[in-house]
Amino acid sequence: MKIGFDNEKYLKMQSEHILERISQFGDKLYLEFGGKLFDDYHASRVLPGFEPDSKLRMLMQVASQAEIVIVINASDIDKNKVRGDLGITYDADVLRLMDEFSQRGLYVSSVCITQYSGQEGADTFRKYLEKLGIRVYLHYIIPGYPSNTSLIVSDEGYGKNDYIETTRPLVVVTAPGPGSGKMATCLSQVYHEYKRGVRAGYAKFETFPIWNLPLKHPVNLAYEAATADLNDVNMIDPFHLDAYGVTTVNYNRDVEIFPVLQAMFERITGSCPYKSPTDMGVNMAGNCIIDDEVCQEASRQEIIRRYYKSMDALVSGTGKEEEAYKIELLLGQAHARLSDRRVVSVAMECEKRTGGPSAALELPDGKIVHGKTSDLLGSSSALLLNALKVLAEVDHATKVISPDALRPIQTLKTAYLGSKNPRLHTDETLIALSISAADSPEARRALEQIPRLKGCQAHSSVLLSAVDIQEFRRLGIEITCEPKFEKQRNLGV
Repeated sequence: MKIGFDNEKYLKMQSEHILERISQFGDKLYLEFGGKLFDDYHASRVLPGFEPDSKLRMLMQVASQAEIVIVINASDIDKNKVRGDLGITYDADVLRLMDEFSQRGLYVSSVCITQYSGQEGADTFRKYLEKLGIRVYLHYIIPGYPSNTSLIVSDEGYGKNDYIETTRPLVVVTAPGPGSGKMATCLSQVYHEYKRGVRAGYAKFETFPIWNLPLKHPVNLAYEAATADLNDVNMIDPFHLDAYGVTTVNYNRDVEIFPVLQAMFERITGSCPYKSPTDMGVNMAGNCIIDDEVCQEASRQEIIRRYYKSMDALVSGTGKEEEAYKIELLLGQAHARLSDRRVVSVAMECEKRTGGPSAALELPDGKIVHGKTSDLLGSSSALLLNALKVLAEVDHATKVISPDALRPIQTLKTAYLGSKNPRLHTDETLIALSISAADSPEARRALEQIPRLKGCQAHSSVLLSAVDIQEFRRLGIEITCEPKFEKQRNLGV
C-alpha cells in the first residue's frame, strides 16, 4: 500500500499542539474528543499511513498530564442504544472503553451520565458502576438548551449539574457515540471551575473534516459520505473567514452552534477565547499529509465503498434514499467512478461468464483473483481459497481442503441443522482448511497466508449473507457488493 500520511509526525505534532493549548488557558483544559479512539479505520483508509489507534497513542504521549471522563446520555442507556460498528450497547461500550484505557496506562477518573431525568436504566447503570468503585456524576436536562444561554449559564442551569472532580491539567471528555453530551459536559465544567477560581478552557479534537484542506478535497468529501446518515455537511467557516480573511473548512453543526458557545463563554469568563469554530479545534492531521495524490485516490475509493454500502442497505430495506443519493452526488464531486474500483469489473465479468454469483479480490501485489459458485462452495468461500492458494504459491488444481474435513460440516448443516444449502460459508471454509492443515503442508501454507489478506479489496456480484460479511470484516478485507440478490435465492442457511 502506498503511504500518504506521516503517522509519527502526527503523533508528535498533535501532542505538542494539545499541550500548547493547555498553556493558553493557564490551569486546565477540557478537550472534547470526537470520533473513534481505538479503531478509527475510516481515517486509516482515507489517510494511508494513519494507524487506527493513532489518537490513542497520541494520548499516551501526554498520559502523565491527562485524565479521562467518559460521558453517556441517560436516554441512550434507557433505550439500550447500540453501536452499529461493534453491535454492543452504549453502556457496555463505556465499560469496554474503561478497560481499553486502563490497559494502556491511561487514567479514567469518572463517568458522567448526561441528560439525566430519573431514567430507571440510568439509575441501574449508575449503581452498577458505583459497586465497581467508579465515580459517577449526573448532569441534568436544562430547559431551552442550547439557545437559552441566560438560564444555561446560571446556578439553575450548569450550576445544578454535579461538579466532576478532576486533578490533572488535561481532561479528555469522550463518549461511546454522538449525541452523548461531550460539549455540554465540558462547558458545564468550565462554568464550575471559574466559580472556584480555576482558569479553565475548552477545545475540540476531531479528525474530520480537515480544516486546512479545500472544501471539495476528496478526504473531506469522504467524511461527508461517512456521515451521510447524520446529514452532516462540510462548509466554509464563515466566522473564521470574517475574522482572519482565511478560508477554512468546518461542518454545519459546529458552525451552527458557535454563536451559542460564544455567548456561553462570554457569560462564564467575560470573553470568548475563540473567534471561529476552526479556532476551537486542535487537529493537526492536515499538516501530516506527505502525498496528497495517494490520499485523494484512497478517499475516492472510500466514497465508492460507501456508495455500495448505501445502495445495499437501500435494497435490503434498511437504508434511506436520501443517503444513497447524497453519496452518489459526492462521487461526482470527487470525480470518482464505480469502474475505478478494479475488483468490480472482474467480479461482474466472472458472473457473466459462469452464469452464477461471483467475487473478486485484489491481492497486495495488485493481482486480482476471482471465485465462482459451485456445488461445494459459495463464491466468497471459493474466492478466499483461491486467494490463499495464490499467496501460498499452491497450484490452482491442488485441493487444499480434505473431503474428510468437508463431510462432517456438510452433514451437520443439512442433516442436523435443517439447512437446504450444503455450500460452505466463509467461516466454515476456513475451519475446514484449518482441519486439513493438520495433515496437508499445502493447506498449512495456505492457512498461514490469512494475515496477508488484511487491507485487500474485494467485490461480490450479489449481496452476501451476514455471516460472510462478518467474516470478511474479521479478516480485514474491504468488501463491497452489487445491490442485488441472487436470481434464484436459496432460503436455506
